[in-house]
Amino acid sequence: MPRNPWRAAAGLALLLMAALPAAAQRLVPDRAQEQLSPRERIDLETGWRFQRGDPAGATARLMYDLRPEVVQSADGKVADAQPEEAQRAKGPRDGVLKPWVLPSANAFIKDPARRHVRPPGHPGGDLPIVQAGFDDSGWRAVTLPHDWAIEGPFLETGPYGGMGRLQTWGPVWYRRKLDITAADRGRAIFLDVDGAMSYATVWLNGKLVGGWPYGYTSFRLDLTPYVQPGGVNQLAIRLDNPPESARWYPGAGLYRKVWLTKTDPVHVAHWGTQVRTPQVSAEQATVALEVRVDNGGRSDARVDVATEFFALDVEGRRHGGAVARISRAGLVVPAGGQRVAAGAARIAKPRLWGPRPQQQPHRYVAVTRVKRDGRVVDRYETRFGIRSLRFDPDTGLHVNGQPVRLNGVNNHHDLGVLGAAFNVRAAERQLEILQAMGANALRMAHNPPATELLELADRMGFLVVDEIFDSWERKKTPLDFHLIFPDWHEPDLRAMLRRDRNHPSVILWSIGNEVGEQYTGTDGAAVARRLHEIAREEDPTRPTTMAMNYAKSDMPLPAEVDVIGLNYQGEGIRQDPEFEGTDRIRTPPQYPLFHAKFPDKLILSSETASAFSSRGVYLFPVTPANSAITRDGRGGDSASRQVSAYELHAVDFGASADKVFAALDRHPYVAGEFVWTGFDYLGEPTPYYASRSSYSGIVDLAGFPKDRYWLYQSRWRPELPMAHLLPHWTWPERVGQLTPVHAFTSGDEAELFLNGRSLGRRKKGPLEYRLRWDDVVYEPGELKLVAYRHGQPWATASVATAGEASQLALAADRADIAADGSDLSFVTVRIADAAGSTVPRAAPRVRFSVDGPGEIVATDNGDATSFEPFVATSRRTFSGQALVIVRGRRGEAGAFKLRAEADGLAPAELTLRSR
Repeated sequence: MPRNPWRAAAGLALLLMAALPAAAQRLVPDRAQEQLSPRERIDLETGWRFQRGDPAGATARLMYDLRPEVVQSADGKVADAQPEEAQRAKGPRDGVLKPWVLPSANAFIKDPARRHVRPPGHPGGDLPIVQAGFDDSGWRAVTLPHDWAIEGPFLETGPYGGMGRLQTWGPVWYRRKLDITAADRGRAIFLDVDGAMSYATVWLNGKLVGGWPYGYTSFRLDLTPYVQPGGVNQLAIRLDNPPESARWYPGAGLYRKVWLTKTDPVHVAHWGTQVRTPQVSAEQATVALEVRVDNGGRSDARVDVATEFFALDVEGRRHGGAVARISRAGLVVPAGGQRVAAGAARIAKPRLWGPRPQQQPHRYVAVTRVKRDGRVVDRYETRFGIRSLRFDPDTGLHVNGQPVRLNGVNNHHDLGVLGAAFNVRAAERQLEILQAMGANALRMAHNPPATELLELADRMGFLVVDEIFDSWERKKTPLDFHLIFPDWHEPDLRAMLRRDRNHPSVILWSIGNEVGEQYTGTDGAAVARRLHEIAREEDPTRPTTMAMNYAKSDMPLPAEVDVIGLNYQGEGIRQDPEFEGTDRIRTPPQYPLFHAKFPDKLILSSETASAFSSRGVYLFPVTPANSAITRDGRGGDSASRQVSAYELHAVDFGASADKVFAALDRHPYVAGEFVWTGFDYLGEPTPYYASRSSYSGIVDLAGFPKDRYWLYQSRWRPELPMAHLLPHWTWPERVGQLTPVHAFTSGDEAELFLNGRSLGRRKKGPLEYRLRWDDVVYEPGELKLVAYRHGQPWATASVATAGEASQLALAADRADIAADGSDLSFVTVRIADAAGSTVPRAAPRVRFSVDGPGEIVATDNGDATSFEPFVATSRRTFSGQALVIVRGRRGEAGAFKLRAEADGLAPAELTLRSR
C-alpha cells in the first residue's frame, strides 16, 4: 500500500466501542435468549475502600521499577521547551515488580519472541493488606470513578502550578470483595480497568495478577486462575502515581470505570471485533466484520459465529428489525488459542454517520452470537457508524462526499472541579457548550480519553483526533512516560487502537504531541515510523498524524505520518522583534512550506491560539494590535494574576483568534484548526504559575463562556444571527476615560450607540473578525449594537450599567436528574441588581445548602487564582458568577431545594427533582 493513500481513500467507517456496557445491553432485550446471554459485565462502582500510603516498610518491595532520583524542578518551565534526553535509574532491580507486570502486555505484542515470561511467585502476597482477612473498616468508603486528589487542599506555595497545585503523587490502595459464586465455576473471569492513575498493580486473594503502568490506558487482567468460586474473593489494587510525571493535572486514583466481566471459556476476545465499511454510497454500504474468538478451555472448540445488524435511534436503542446479516461461519478454535471469523454484508439505503450540523450521526449495532454445540456461549455487541472519509490536501476533509471544515478544540481530560473522575453528564455538558459555539471536532490532548467520551462524540456528531502519547523516549518532566516507553509503547498504542477503532467519531490516530524526537533527526523519524506501522497494522482505514511545534518540512520526521499536524507553526512562532536573539523557538509561517513539500498530504493545525483571558476582567490600555504577547501593562497583571478579556493576548508562542483566522483564510487548503483549549483546565497556569488552572480556555473552568466564545461562534456559525459586546459597562472609576468597545458578530458591519447616540457604523475589512470602537469615552448608561449583513439588519446586542448588588439568582442547566448518585445538575448563581442585571464585578461569598434527597458535589467560580477547595459549600463569586454542582442521592427519588445565601443580599431558592 502507498505510504499516503488518503487523498483518494473513500469509504472508511469505523468502529464504536467493542464491549458494550451492561446498562446499554439492557436497552435492547429483543429476545429471551439475549436476556440469558452468558456474558456478564458488572460495573464495580460501589463497595470500595480506599487508603493513602503503604504499610510500614513495604514501599521498596512494591515499586514497579527503580526511578531516577529527582531534584525538585523549578515551576513555570516554558511550555515549548525542548524535551531532554532520558535519565535511567541505576542500581539492582532484584526487588521490583516489573517482571511480574510486563506479561500483562503480551496480548498486545506482535512478535512472540518479544513477549514476557512471568517469573514464579507472587511478590507482595505475604502482606496483610492484600489478604481477605485484613481489616479495612477504618478505610474510606468510595464510589468509582474516584479522583482522590481533587479535594485538595491546594498547595499554595512551591513549584506545583504545572500540576494544578494539587498533590497527585504517592502510593494508594483500593480494596473490594468480588461476587464470584459457585455458579461461576468453569467461567472465564476478567477485570477490566478503564483508567487507573498510575502504575497499577493488582492482587486477588493474595496472588499478584498483573498491572499496567500508563495511567491513561484501558486494560484487562485475567482473574480466572486466581478466583475462588463460591468463596471470598478479595481484590486489592495499588497505584503509585509519581511526582513530576505530567505537565498538567493528571488526576489520581481509579478515575474511570472498573468492570468485572464473566464469560464462557469460549468467547469473543477483548476488543475482539473490527468493523470496516469499504464501500459507502447513498444506495448501499458494504460492512465488513472481523470477530476474534478466544478459547480459554483445555480442549479445541468447534463454534459457529453469526452476526445481525440493527439501526439505532438517537438514544442508542434498536430501531426495527435486522437490516443485514452475516451468516454462520464455522471455526475450530484451539485450546488456549484464537481464531478469526471474517464476513461482510450489504446494507441498503444506509443511514450515514456524519458530524453536526451539516450531517446526522446515525449509528448501527452488530450483534454477534457464538454457538457451540447449538448453544449460545457468547453474545457481543459492536456499535459503529457508516461513513466515508477523504483527506484531500487541497480541499480538506470530506465526510460522505461533503467538505467539512474542522472547527475543533483541544481539551485535557479533567472535568474542572470534578477533577479526572469521569462523569458522563459533566462531559456531555462540555460538549453541548462547545457545540453551541460551533465546534465540530475534538483533539484528545494528549492521551486516550474515557470510552464514554468517545460514545458521546459518536452520539452527538463530533469528529475526533485520538492521541496516545505526550512523550516518547525523551522526557518533558523527570518521571513522565519516557521511563516506560521502550517496554510499553507497543502495548499502549495497540490497546488504544483496538479499544477505539469502532468509533465512527474517530478520524485520525495521533501518535505523539510535540515529542522530543522532533530534534533528533533520523533517529526520531525511526520511532515515528515504528508507531505509524503499528497503527496501520491495527487499523489501515484511518491515517496517522502527530502534532509538531518544531519539526520543519525539510526534516525527516514529518514524512513518517499521513497527515501533517502543526502546533502554532502555521501562523508563525515568536515573530515579534523582541524575541530576536533569544534561544526560544522562532518560526516564520509554515503552511506554504509544508504544502509545497508534501503536496499529497492534508495539513491541519493541531494546536492554534493558546490565547489568554480571565472571564469578565478587562485591563487597560487596550493594545491596538490584533494579537499581542502577555506582559504586565500589556494585557496582564502579575499582581492579581489576571489577563485581559479583550481577547487580544496569548502565550509567547501563540496568537489571538483573530491572527489565527487570518492565517487560515490566507491558506484555504488547511483543513481547519484545534484551538488550545476549549475549556480551562487544571495545571499549566501560564503565565502565572502561582495559580491553579490555565487561562487558555474559550470557556472557564466552571463552564462559563469567556468573551472569546462569541468570537469563535461568529466564525464557526456564520448563518446564526448573533452579536456580542465587550466590555461590561459598569465602570464608575472610568467616567471620562477612554474605554474601548469591541463587537463580535456574524454580520459584516454594525453601528454602535451609547445612550442613544451613534458612535459610528463600521464594516469588517479583509481579514478582520471583530469591530472596534477604540475611542469611546465612558459614561454610565447603555451601549447598543445593531449588526447588519448584506446591508440588512441581522442581530442586536446591548450592555448597561448595573446598579448596586441586591439579590442572588439561580439557574439550573437541568431541573430533573436521575437519582443514581451520578447524574448532575449544574446551577449558576448570579449577583444581580434590583432589575435582575448581573453586577459584573461583585464578589460576595455565597453559601449553599440543600434540603431533601440531594447533595452538593462541588463549587467553583472560574477564577484561576482561587484556592478555595472545590468541595467547599461556600464560594466567592468571580465577575458576578459562581457555580454549584448538585446531584440526587442514590436511590432516593423526589424533590429537593437548593438555597443560596450571601450577607446583605436577598437569598434565592431553586427546586430540583431526582427521579
